[in-house]
Amino acid sequence: MDFRLTDEQRAIQQAVREICRQFPDQYWRELDRTDGYPDEFVKALTDAGWLAVLIPEEYGGAGLGITEASIILEEINRSGGFAAACHAQMYTMGTLLRHGSPEQKQCYLPQVANGELRLQAFAVTEPNAGSETTRLQTTAVRKGDHYVVNGQKVFISRVLQSDLMLLLARTTPYDELQDKTRGLSVFIVDLRDARAQGSIDVRPLELMLNHHSTELFIDNLEIPVENRIGEEGMGFRYIIDGWNAERILVAAEAIGDGRWFVDRARKYASEREVFGRPIGANQGVQFPIARAYGHVEAADLVRYQAASLYDRGERCGAEANLAKLLASEAAWEAANACLDTHGGYGFAAEYDVERKFRETRLLTVAPVSNNLVLAYIGQHVLGMPRSY
Repeated sequence: MDFRLTDEQRAIQQAVREICRQFPDQYWRELDRTDGYPDEFVKALTDAGWLAVLIPEEYGGAGLGITEASIILEEINRSGGFAAACHAQMYTMGTLLRHGSPEQKQCYLPQVANGELRLQAFAVTEPNAGSETTRLQTTAVRKGDHYVVNGQKVFISRVLQSDLMLLLARTTPYDELQDKTRGLSVFIVDLRDARAQGSIDVRPLELMLNHHSTELFIDNLEIPVENRIGEEGMGFRYIIDGWNAERILVAAEAIGDGRWFVDRARKYASEREVFGRPIGANQGVQFPIARAYGHVEAADLVRYQAASLYDRGERCGAEANLAKLLASEAAWEAANACLDTHGGYGFAAEYDVERKFRETRLLTVAPVSNNLVLAYIGQHVLGMPRSY
């Protein structure tokens, strides 16, 4: 396969790079220090149409593929930014796009595309049901023309910066199910109405990185029946349908991080002199950077393979999971090489290495742990027994 970028894809890459140049390291450093949200950056990408790249043209988007979306997110991280404020809208919106009704799509997608609405929050994870999604305990009980939702969610990012949120909740008690993957439903929550009702208590979490993650306490939240996406009880299937896209986009972010680390390490190693010569002349400094470069480039090929299969509508579970695994581990390897290269300066905020170091570490455990990716590959690709 030829994974060289087309002229159109290179134009996208260059256009995003130009926007990122308007938001240098100091911008992201200050946001990290103050736990700020990159409103100006998100607006710039929205105004340029890049956050609507996956939305069909009939709803005001670009109608492009996951390959182009991954190029955008890679470039953000490669330029020193943090794409977390952008990626969720891309793949969260996919559940609505693939499984929403025509009325729901027409109601929300044009406003998401033009920036009038932000859909950047997805409430799935719970304190007692992290990776085991089928064990969710938040309930949605139908009462005539609406559902009443009660429960708790945790590690839900960007709730305070979103107008809409997708919510996965239990509509059939777990013990009543023969097929445990059923009984969960997906809803579109208008956070403006929920806040007005006082039915969602949002509590920010203090984390090691600026991810705007929160804990949600949901008390008698009323959601109209028409806000349910697809069939009742099929929500888990709708969610996993978007996992391959998520894996590919996260892999692209990791590759962007990896290239940022390699470039910063290369530059510093070439300029920093100790004992009369650049430290990069020492094999102990040079070789780890070169090795990290090789692993990032190899992961990039798997990313494009997965994206190509996804855009053609072919099965890509193995490739998408491998891309996420290899890219996140390559980025973490590059991060360590970069930090080692900088020595004590790597811990100084002004060099931005420690900020990106914290950001890229997340990608090995979220939105899915690499151990679960390995379990998937072992069982579903290699055909080995289920691991415990």
